[in-house]
Formats: sequence, structure tokens, C-alpha cells
Amino acid sequence: MARFEMNTAEMACIASAEMDGLAFLELGMMYAAGRSAPVDRVEAHKWLNIAAMRGCREAIGLRAELASEMSREEIAEAQRAARLWLTVH
Repeated sequence: MARFEMNTAEMACIASAEMDGLAFLELGMMYAAGRSAPVDRVEAHKWLNIAAMRGCREAIGLRAELASEMSREEIAEAQRAARLWLTVH
């Protein structure tokens, strides 16, 4: 059985906001800006996707802005990762 692991910053952020869209927006911003984690556009896009799906309108614009700096392959990878995360959780 596969295990899903999150780093401490991700867990703290999600726990503090009870898994609403704003918590996932914060995770996306952390990865986009390299705050408490290395810059990772794929991870940032993944979390912004999830934030948007959880009702965070702000994430939609930020995700589009980030996507304009990403390759099609990176966007596809982020979308797959978001779907996988949502399936597991």
C-alpha cells in the first residue's frame, strides 16, 4: 500500500486552516515563493489547483499566472498530482 507523506510545513498549514481553500492557497504560495520550502512550480500549481477546487477564488488567478511560466509537461504533472492527492484524501 502506498504511503502519502507531507512535510511539516504542509501539515501545519493544513491543520491550522482545517483544510479549507485558504490552507491550500497558502501551500501553493509557499512553493511558488520558496517560503519555508524550495521553489517548486509543479507543487505550487498542484496546491493552487486544490485550493481552487475547495472554493478559493484567489487561487484561480494565481494558478493562471503561475501556469504562464510553466511548460505543458509541468502543468500536466501538477494536474496529475492534484488528482492523486484528492483521490487519496
